[in-house]
Parts: sequence; structure tokens; C-alpha cells
Amino acid sequence: MFTPEATRFQFGEEAKAAFENQRVFITGAGKDGGIGQAFALAAALNGAESVGVHFHRSYQDGFDLVAELERHGVNSFPVQADVTNPRDLWACRSYVIEQMGGKPPSLVICNSGLTESGYSFGRALRPKEDESLAMRRARVRQHFIESLDESRLVLNTKIDGFMGSTHLWAGEAVYYDEPLRIVYVSSRQAIDPGPAVPGYAISNWAVLQLPKVLSVNLGKASGHVSAFSVLFPFIRTSMTDEYAENEKVYGRWQPRMLETHECAEAFAQLLSRSNDELNHGMFELAVDGAESGDDLSVTWKQVRLDVGHDTLDWSEAAPAVHGSV
Repeated sequence: MFTPEATRFQFGEEAKAAFENQRVFITGAGKDGGIGQAFALAAALNGAESVGVHFHRSYQDGFDLVAELERHGVNSFPVQADVTNPRDLWACRSYVIEQMGGKPPSLVICNSGLTESGYSFGRALRPKEDESLAMRRARVRQHFIESLDESRLVLNTKIDGFMGSTHLWAGEAVYYDEPLRIVYVSSRQAIDPGPAVPGYAISNWAVLQLPKVLSVNLGKASGHVSAFSVLFPFIRTSMTDEYAENEKVYGRWQPRMLETHECAEAFAQLLSRSNDELNHGMFELAVDGAESGDDLSVTWKQVRLDVGHDTLDWSEAAPAVHGSV
């Protein structure tokens, strides 16, 4: 089922500078009403040469999106793969290159639609009235296992999946001697964690380190690939829609949730900037506005995580000294 109004994703000249003639591959783009779908629409309706729509489980929505993009005259194709499975990733390599006319993607957007339903991290469930100790132990154990399984899926997808996609497509860019830009989709919760979603917050923090790690590992070949991370606030998607009217969820960051076309337009604005300006950067989308939430001011801010070192007097006063071996 395809529900968005596609014309909302036609943004004008600035967006064309971001997407025109690009071979775009987007992970996690299949879910209807999701951020990945919004990026695919933005790319396709603003001049992209081809758009690869990746999904794992959301195959029906993914095929519907591909059909919609083709109706707009865009070369689009579906890619079903588990990005946490190296064999799945490698298997899609030649297919994607073939669909893109014999060249690898020039823009890879590492996105994941996964989050957590939420649980109290580090706190056991409260006792129930008249519940035996044995029953409570069984209930707490089951909740513990299910909660960590939920977090593990998010962590695997965001960390293993993004690393695998990076390793694959950066390698192809170097091999084909073609420039590649990679964008990692993170969250505001990476630097300002909300309650109940520990795996989501931790995995999005890890995403922020990928551009620098990639550059260091590419060494002399780093000129082929530029990369940066984006940190989004709350966006109304199929997963967050139930919280769209709950200010306790998003209220400390913004007057209302952004719509996916608003997020995609802001993303296109950032993407239109030069590699020199964006490479290795972390960029947060900030949302301000009136209390009513009718008028929003949406701006980009650069995030810097400055590492400092402070001498510990007690350690300096009594250093461990070792002789030669």
C-alpha cells in the first residue's frame, strides 16, 4: 500500500543540486510512511538517475514504492536483503550495479526503520499483588529476555548493517574509481537519550563514529568516499504516529512532529552542500516554532563531540614505571 502524496516531495532547484544524476541506494526504504521511503521519493522526484529501494521484511510496501517511482519515469528497482547478513549483502552487489547501468551507487543512504517499543532499562518489573515469588521470577526473566532481544535487533541493524553496507559500497567505489557519498541516519537521541529505548540510543551513537572510522581505514583511497551523519528529531512515521499527539514524547525537542516530506526537504537542503563542507560531519536537524505548532522553523546545526584529556593528579604522583624487557 502506498499512501504518501508524491507531489509533496518535489522541492525545486536546491533539491536538484542534491539528487540530480545521482545513482541512489537507500537501505530501509520499504516501509510505507517511513523516512527511507521519503528519501526515495525525494531523490526520484528531484532528478536522480536511478533509485534502489532496499527492504528486508516490508516487501509489499517496497514493491508499491518502486511502482510509484516508475510511474514518475524514474529507473527504480527493489532490493530485498538482510543487511546484517554478509552473504545477503554480497549477493545483491552485482544486481544493484547492473540495475544502475554498470556502475555502483554514487549516493548511499544508510537508514533503518527499527526502534524499540520501550522498556525500563536497568529496572525490574514491579511486583503484582498476590503474585508468588516463583511467578514473579518467571515473568521478570521473560521480560528481560524479550527486552534485550528487541535491543539486539536494533543494535545489529544499525551497527552491523551500516558497517556491512559501508564496507561493500566503499569498496566498489574504490574498485570502479567512482566517487561515493554515504549518509548515515542517526537520531537526536544519540546525544540526548530518551527513556526506554537503550538499544536505539546506543546504536545511533555508534553511527556517529562511522565517517571518521571509514576515512581512517580508506587511507590514501579516502578521496573516493565522503561520509557524514544526520541526527533527526521526532518524525511522524508509521511507527511514531501513535505518539504524534503526545507531547510527553516529543515536547522537549519540538512543538510537533515533523512530517516525512518536511524531513526529506530539509535533508535535500543539507545534501546540496559540498563534500568539503559535509565530510566527516554530524548535523542535527533542529525544530522550533510557536506553541500551537502551526509555524515551524527548521534549521541545521553542526554537532561537535570534542574529546578532552585531564591529568589525574593521583596517577601522575605515583606512575607505574617499568624497565626494558
